[in-house]
Amino acid sequence: MSRRYIFSSESVSEGHPDKVCDAISDAVLDACIEHDRRSRVACETFAKSNIVIVGGEITIPSLSEDKPLASVLPVEQLVRDTVRDIGYVNDDDVFHADKIFITNIITKQSPDIAQGVDARAVEGKDTAEQGAGDQGLMFGYACDETPELMPAPIMFAHRLGRELTRIRKNGRVGWLRPDAKSQVSVIYENGKPIGISCVVVSTQHTRDVKHSELRSFVIEEVIKKVLPREMLSEKTQFLVNPTGNFVIGGPQGDAGLTGRKIIVDSYGGMGRHGGGAFSGKDPSKVDRSAAYMGRWVAKNVVASGLAKKCEVQFAYAIGHPEPLSVRIDTFGTHTVGEEAIERAVLATFSFKPADIVKQLNLLHPIYSKTTNYGHFGKIDDPDITWESTDKAAELKKAAK
Repeated sequence: MSRRYIFSSESVSEGHPDKVCDAISDAVLDACIEHDRRSRVACETFAKSNIVIVGGEITIPSLSEDKPLASVLPVEQLVRDTVRDIGYVNDDDVFHADKIFITNIITKQSPDIAQGVDARAVEGKDTAEQGAGDQGLMFGYACDETPELMPAPIMFAHRLGRELTRIRKNGRVGWLRPDAKSQVSVIYENGKPIGISCVVVSTQHTRDVKHSELRSFVIEEVIKKVLPREMLSEKTQFLVNPTGNFVIGGPQGDAGLTGRKIIVDSYGGMGRHGGGAFSGKDPSKVDRSAAYMGRWVAKNVVASGLAKKCEVQFAYAIGHPEPLSVRIDTFGTHTVGEEAIERAVLATFSFKPADIVKQLNLLHPIYSKTTNYGHFGKIDDPDITWESTDKAAELKKAAK
């Protein structure tokens, strides 16, 4: 018996207040890694009105004791450059790259955390290997719904946001502003996406544009041009700026905080999330690096043909080098037994934190590339190594 249902996912633009904060945190991280790849970074950002607060813990090993962090990490300049690149440069913006007030409350990483993560022996630590930067559980997910092996609803929502930003930045229309959100509701039948029931787009705009003009432009020049034509029908509902007005946006309209868009960053709710945010964290933090690892594993399982859907879950203890658990779930779509897939995964990949960093080549300033429109599904950038399917053949062979 066929079953039909609707699944919805949302995305937000780079001008959304939470994403502004994510972008600042990742810009700080990239600057630290560019100076010293051994940097330990946990950077959090808060933004409201014309104020940005940057905090967290950062240690750059190459700095001498008498050399302040500010000498190599120009936080204020990084903040202003990031905000300017996003597009908050209009004279009527309360949140303006050149006018915001910036507070820096960054301190060094706790030595108690550092000794657990560092590859060295200390009293009370079981091994001298590099351990996880915290306890926690992580998930990775992949499915065959899109060429990116991502769920269709979140990829469609990301496409809308990217196109709005592209149009705004190339100056095609002058009334678009940085803050925007999108949401796509996909119709499924027997687990397959067959259509789109509703598209929601809310975009910040100038005061002088008429709602009718904005609505028509978004439907004709954004929605209908980036979403699959065969998925849209006369029954598809388009909701564009449904409040009727969206002039006040960004941190002026709503507070922003790093790490508050974790479902947008991952699988749009289709795949589970362990709860740890990504942006602003160096790869010793398994919240980020192990989530990337999970995506790499799950994607290779699907790419190998071993399953149409795959979710991998694993967990860590702070300071401990081995995962506490690894579990594979293919939701009944496997072509060989799940136990065989799990054995193949464990034989092909190492889940130790230090090995994750090496396997995915994570000690480079690549993280600003991940901030917007999802950390997964970016298949055209070689720096996004967790999107590679280079282990698919090896996995398939190991699963026999």
